[in-house]
Amino acid sequence: MPKAVTISGAVEGLIDEAVLRRLIRWAGAVPGPIYGKHGKSFLRKQMDAYNLAACSAPWLVLVDLDHDADCAPTLLDVWLPEPAPHMCFRVVVREIEAWLLADHERLAHCLNVRYSMIPRDPESLHDPKHTLVEIAKKSRRKDIRADMVPSLRSYREVGPAYNSRMIQFVLDELSGWRPEAAAQSSESLMRCLHHLERMAIR
Repeated sequence: MPKAVTISGAVEGLIDEAVLRRLIRWAGAVPGPIYGKHGKSFLRKQMDAYNLAACSAPWLVLVDLDHDADCAPTLLDVWLPEPAPHMCFRVVVREIEAWLLADHERLAHCLNVRYSMIPRDPESLHDPKHTLVEIAKKSRRKDIRADMVPSLRSYREVGPAYNSRMIQFVLDELSGWRPEAAAQSSESLMRCLHHLERMAIR
């Protein structure tokens, strides 16, 4: 039996790291060291180093499109005009929460809300994270609302346990996030999965 491919990576934050690890395992590969996790500016400064490492070993780098460019190809060209042979650099449209929202059924179950509350076209959302928090506000469970929704006095975007809730959702392979299901509603995720599948069989 051939040895599984090890794929290293880099991301903006902790939820992105969970998604990256989940995607690598989904493809049948093994997650290697994951770098970054200090925001987009830090990630961009390190791109040349990551790309150099990808000359000899597989790498997956995820970055949110946000509103930095009109489309993913534009951001790809700006950040990495000459990707290394083993580099899979993918742009998330528009941020990682859009990929989580794309698994409508499982996210509705996770947040304990009606299925109809989950948007059907998450990549068209102006602010997927804000949308996700607004959905969590309508959860039937008080603990979910307390964890994910910021208090009026906090001036924060998310609640105190937002990251841990979303990471748990992503890493739960039995009843949590399903990359292949989410990809049906997210073209950027579908492209990422296709590229990862090719990397995993090298």
